[in-house]
Amino acid sequence: MTNQGEIMADKRAASWRWSKTGETQRRLLDAARDVFAESGYLDANIADIVERAGSSTGSLYHHFGGKAELYTALWDRHDSAHLEQVRAAVAAARRAGTSDPLELFCVGARAFLDGSWQRRDVAAVFLDNDGPPGFERRRREDRLEWIRQNSALLGPADTSRNRIMLDVVTDVIVESSREVVLHCRTRKQATAVADFMCELLRKLSV
Repeated sequence: MTNQGEIMADKRAASWRWSKTGETQRRLLDAARDVFAESGYLDANIADIVERAGSSTGSLYHHFGGKAELYTALWDRHDSAHLEQVRAAVAAARRAGTSDPLELFCVGARAFLDGSWQRRDVAAVFLDNDGPPGFERRRREDRLEWIRQNSALLGPADTSRNRIMLDVVTDVIVESSREVVLHCRTRKQATAVADFMCELLRKLSV
């Protein structure tokens, strides 16, 4: 019968293996971010990614399946970080007493831009449309989901006016993010873009 000490040893070994797996994936994703940013998806070389990660081609295929899956995983990590940052900012604003839907929406939009500034190295990877086959469809699906989430604050897309408004305000945030990633060199500049974005959002949502 397995004793308690053996059980604890097995748990520690399993934890170490998962920790090592997570670290390997992180290093591969970080290396992919750099190589994709430098070369674009089409010209990115798997050999360059694994060399920069200090890993192996076999490890990359084991963890991600290939270059396309690695690109998509990098997008998922980036998108999840954005979503978590936006949700945390809106929740904090609610706890602080903000209840106006438009102001909460602006809080979330600012958090999105702040994430774009903080992670502009990885955000730059997705500005060009040279991802793997099928990725643009994934991006369109994510945009539709984003619009659905925006409608939770700004009202349902149940009329032509509301549908157009939700599309436009979503595009305002996307283009503001692009401006931050491509053209802002300081946080002060990124903050000025966020201020202008919120000014536009308030006007559009009247």
